[in-house]
Amino acid sequence: MMWLCGMNRPDHHTINRFRGQRLKGHLKEIFRQVVLLLVESGNVSLKEVYTDGTKLESVANRYTFVWGRAIATHKQKLYNQLEELWRYTQSVASEELKAKELPAFAEIDSAKIAQTHQALEQTQVPEHQKEQKKKVQAKLNYARRKWPSKWVDYLQSEQILGQRSSYSKTDPDATFMRLKDDHMGNGQLKPAYNWQISTSGQYVTHYSIHQTTTDTTLLKEHLHGFQAQYQQMPESITADAGYGSAENYDFLADNQIEAYVKYNMFHQEQTDKFKAQLNKTENLYYNQAQNCFYCPMGQKMSPIGSFIKKTDNAYRQVITQYQAQNCQGCPLRGACHKQHGNRIIEVNLNLRLHKEKIREKLHSEEGIEHRKQRPADVEATFGQIKSNHNFKRLRLRGLPKVDVEVGLACIAHNLRKKAYQELKNKRKQPKPTQMPNSTPLLKIHQKYPEIYSLAA
Repeated sequence: MMWLCGMNRPDHHTINRFRGQRLKGHLKEIFRQVVLLLVESGNVSLKEVYTDGTKLESVANRYTFVWGRAIATHKQKLYNQLEELWRYTQSVASEELKAKELPAFAEIDSAKIAQTHQALEQTQVPEHQKEQKKKVQAKLNYARRKWPSKWVDYLQSEQILGQRSSYSKTDPDATFMRLKDDHMGNGQLKPAYNWQISTSGQYVTHYSIHQTTTDTTLLKEHLHGFQAQYQQMPESITADAGYGSAENYDFLADNQIEAYVKYNMFHQEQTDKFKAQLNKTENLYYNQAQNCFYCPMGQKMSPIGSFIKKTDNAYRQVITQYQAQNCQGCPLRGACHKQHGNRIIEVNLNLRLHKEKIREKLHSEEGIEHRKQRPADVEATFGQIKSNHNFKRLRLRGLPKVDVEVGLACIAHNLRKKAYQELKNKRKQPKPTQMPNSTPLLKIHQKYPEIYSLAA
């Protein structure tokens, strides 16, 4: 780059301004074109992808956290204090003040506090309550100075939080997530972003940045971004157990995507120890024709009701309850359950059906190959970018700029890997034989035709 610029080196601010401002909204298209070039050269396939996520620490200060629960607690405390002051005012007010309507404190502002303060000044209290009235007036004076601004701060914090549980004051788009940082693998809460990628042949084919901590709720949004970028969905996807949920399985089935996505407890289910545990619902036999389960003693467990359970994405899951007929005196009761009365289990039949299909796919020859390839493909890509090239902490603030910074890292990884492959292929090619120039050959041919023919 310095040679192209004629050794005119731009300063840090120029590079940073280009990266943080001018590339916003344009880098995704550049990344897409690089991937399409890799597809044309046969290095990348958009049909089979491997997906995983990792946490990237933000450049924000680690101790500038704002918690959603704390905001809700302080807001409710403020509301209760003002309501208590108003009740005291009503209790000592004259009859005409008592007839006045209680103000609504859904929003605390200076006008409502001033109204409470004015009502208190007009009250006539007995001699023994004057000291208490002074304390209340002092508290109201403090409330008139401080509470309206605090209330506005709380409302602004709630607006920044949205559906999140926390954010950083120095990078409001960052969410506090648990990162495995130290040598003992102990998690630490730090401001971070959730970085999702899809890979093919250790090339990054799609990336997305999110503010949500868990991977489970991000698969749909990530694949929608893939579709918007390439006008198609992948034909198959392989991911770890962090993405295994009924919502994701339904989405993949609706979009006709072959799913090699493990679910929670997939590996544990294969062990003899797990299969021997009678209290596990997964080990109970289900009769689909009669819609009933059978307990370890062979008793029929019939449905007794169902309820709706919503996920964080407002996805509705139907949970059905099944109850055994008679558990009293059963010799297996201690190992089967510890409930009072007959055993009741709660089952998501839709998820159970998906698990059966996924289990069969993952144990097939093709499924085993995908499971072997997944860590060597997507996790190796993360290791290359984060560990080998030290991209462990972001340098820009805000979701749009972070998206640009991560996109640059993905483009650099793809180009670096392509260049390395080209160099490796070039080294494998046999070196061309260096023939002597024509003048000595002509002399040899004229003087020694037999030797020339032998050399040829």
